[in-house]
Amino acid sequence: MGQASNSLHEPAEALSPEIIDRHRAVISLIEELEAVDWYAQRASACNDPELRAILEHNGDEEKEHAAMTLEWLRRRDPVLDKHLRKFLFREGSIVQREDRAPGQGQRASKPRGDE
Repeated sequence: MGQASNSLHEPAEALSPEIIDRHRAVISLIEELEAVDWYAQRASACNDPELRAILEHNGDEEKEHAAMTLEWLRRRDPVLDKHLRKFLFREGSIVQREDRAPGQGQRASKPRGDE
């Protein structure tokens, strides 16, 4: 992914400031998720327990950053918001939730924590 994902696919002058900012957020989200993966790999390979704990802590910080960026994107994209509300924090099969037409089959599962 690296360098290619940092470039715009259209000339910057042809894009609105909102699209440029969304691109910045998408690239930032990619970078945060890559960092989560890198820290997890480093912690898994590490032999020193204290260093492992530090690397795991650092990875958790990157997860927080990713979540914040994803929320920023969700707030600005109604379609992304709809899909995230449909799939996140639900029990059961993800694929069945996608395949189930509205009003058919089982009642949609409640979000976790709504007891």
